[in-house]
Amino acid sequence: MKENFISRLVRWYKRPNKSAIADLVESLIVIIPVVFLIKTFVFGLYQVPTGSMETTMLVGERFFADKVTPYISKPQREEIISFNNPLHTYSNNWFINLYQQYVDWNVINYTKRVIGIPGDHIQGKIEDGKPVVYLNGQKLDESYLNSYPVISIFKPAQVSLRTGIPGEIHRRSYDPNKSYQDQPFYRLNSLEVARAKMYLGGDNIFYPQTPAHDSYGKVKDEYDITLGSDEYWMMGDNRQGSFDSRDWGPLNIKKAIFHGRILFRIWSIDSDESWWIVDLIKHPVDFFKRVRWSRFFQVLH
Repeated sequence: MKENFISRLVRWYKRPNKSAIADLVESLIVIIPVVFLIKTFVFGLYQVPTGSMETTMLVGERFFADKVTPYISKPQREEIISFNNPLHTYSNNWFINLYQQYVDWNVINYTKRVIGIPGDHIQGKIEDGKPVVYLNGQKLDESYLNSYPVISIFKPAQVSLRTGIPGEIHRRSYDPNKSYQDQPFYRLNSLEVARAKMYLGGDNIFYPQTPAHDSYGKVKDEYDITLGSDEYWMMGDNRQGSFDSRDWGPLNIKKAIFHGRILFRIWSIDSDESWWIVDLIKHPVDFFKRVRWSRFFQVLH
């Protein structure tokens, strides 16, 4: 019987008298692409970098995502979906486009909740001073929305080309009835709060169930749109701190690929570091005080 290619490859890989270095190199050549394919197309691990989905998802939390479902079925309302930056300009070259969608770290991921799917009529209104969302004529009861105020904090960084500020302004969920050190989600620094207030030139606390404004001061909770055949309306649960479809419009599934459905919270720590081990090395004593033990191993809704 003629030996096929796979059998010859296996026999070559298992050849006798192979050196340890050759075995290691060949294993890596096999393992790395397999891991990449599984991580890209089967499941993924995501770390939350911003507060747009608070308090459902907090900065520093790590989540498990199902990447298979988006290939066999379309996103459904209220699912939490990860997708590529909808404002990124993609190459028309198929190879570069593929690289941008699945490999390029400069193309950031967004995570939002699906509010509307193709064909839906979405309306945002202000009623009795409160923003509400209508889906196909029915007012939504959005129990997942952040019920806490958000407070602005200043994080030193490189000078922003957009604002000229030598750092970044972030918004964090905040309980005004507790001290900065005893907050339920993030420990706050009074200096960072004061600096943010100085740069913003006014009050830096934004309350839930009040209209949100864009960077130009325009109310962004008023809109009226019917979604096209490939369009989705995506919004963050933290409406006072989310850059979403209210800013950049409907998400076109053909232009910003869906990566997966966020399903399960693995762990949670009040940290901006990409790797928790870095924070442990930098702050070995304080590290465990910032672990949110009650938010480990939870299914998302």
